[in-house]
Amino acid sequence: MIHFDALQTWGAHNMFIRVPDSWSQPVVAFVAMAVLAALDLAGAYAAKEAVDRRSAGMAALGVLLFVVLFWVFASSLQVAELAPVTFGWVVILQVGVVLLDRFRYGVTLPTSKWVAVAVLLLAQAYLLLGPTGDKGSPVPTSAPPPEAPEIQIPEQRRPPVIDLTDAPEAPVRHRT
Repeated sequence: MIHFDALQTWGAHNMFIRVPDSWSQPVVAFVAMAVLAALDLAGAYAAKEAVDRRSAGMAALGVLLFVVLFWVFASSLQVAELAPVTFGWVVILQVGVVLLDRFRYGVTLPTSKWVAVAVLLLAQAYLLLGPTGDKGSPVPTSAPPPEAPEIQIPEQRRPPVIDLTDAPEAPVRHRT
């Protein structure tokens, strides 16, 4: 059993995959995208084969591949941004799944669906690689927020009070 003190001494940073410091962030991000897509595609293939063959071994391989995938993903987030890595991973995976279906399982798609796939991939590539909208002038963090208008709350009517203290008969309603 691992105790928290042992993890703290060992350091959580030792659990992750390290890349050479000479690699730039875009290189790390692209390698992470490709490795994640390959692991995800291999895990999907193992899952499909486990179902088709009723194979516990292929199912176990799929589980192992997805555990490794999570480890690689967590490791990549130390040096690369979440959104680009995830988008790139998904785009590469989608291409891989379509190609796997086509060449391994013989799934044929009509031309209209290939066009839809191409449009989706182009849209995702634009989201990944397109302009960010950043004009290069950062917003000053010390600027005060704009003043909010003062809200006028109308005086509300008070509910009637029921006095039960000195009434031997029925309670008396009165306003305060």
